[in-house]
Amino acid sequence: DNLWKIYYRLFAVMPVTKVTMVVLRPGEERPRTLDIATKISKTAQEVDYEMIWLKILRHGWDKWRTDKYFEFGKELLIWRMSTFRMSESALDSMMSKARDHKSLILDLRGNGGGRVDVLKRLAGYLFDKDIKIADEKTRKTTKPLIAKTRGKDVFKGDLIVLIDSESASASEVLARIVQLEKRGKVIGDRSMGAVMESHFINMNLGALTTLYYGMSITIADLIMSDGKSLEKAGVVPDVVMLASGSDMAEKKDPVISNAAKLLGVDITPEKAGTFFPFEWDD
Repeated sequence: DNLWKIYYRLFAVMPVTKVTMVVLRPGEERPRTLDIATKISKTAQEVDYEMIWLKILRHGWDKWRTDKYFEFGKELLIWRMSTFRMSESALDSMMSKARDHKSLILDLRGNGGGRVDVLKRLAGYLFDKDIKIADEKTRKTTKPLIAKTRGKDVFKGDLIVLIDSESASASEVLARIVQLEKRGKVIGDRSMGAVMESHFINMNLGALTTLYYGMSITIADLIMSDGKSLEKAGVVPDVVMLASGSDMAEKKDPVISNAAKLLGVDITPEKAGTFFPFEWDD
């Protein structure tokens, strides 16, 4: 619930040159103290404020991962979709690959969302009928967001969606649609609960020395077909499943392993842990 506040404090409000941590590794009896050096980058004159905010949500040190996928014959495709900020052609290409498989694991863990048009297009690939994503409720109007089916190009196989506490915005909306329409299973951790639409305004103060800042203004809420908003509530997965401390220390991914097993494909947690390794910023 409060992890985002920790990230915001460390990476936005109070960046520091050194972080001291007390760490207890699995199997060790005594904790050890680590001093970790950090690097504060100089602020450029041209600042992409929206990207900075998204990086805060994505906890600052995790690199923007490229989208990756793994195929297991014609049985299963596992796709790590890291963002909804992708081109239509890239999405079309991935769903073309998915159609050649019986099952799809759509890994939205750590996906902070992105473009509404990409959300609508992806939803259209998962349903053989037009569906209402949600009602977009502003201060004055309410209008439905409709995803039109992709017709003959729809993926009709079994579907599992993976989410975690950093799955936000479009990620959690898609996961909730899959639940409400009974299209597949959602596995992982409760999502962030950050779905309201907003408009970011860039601002600055000063002349020779310029202070850059901005504000994010909420302009609309999304009301799902069950009449509820996901804001501050998130999506509760059908199966709650998290990696333990030992799993992470040993670089295992039991979530993908168990999801694959539900789809009839045997992947060990050790093997699954090699698919999408954690990457650190330089």
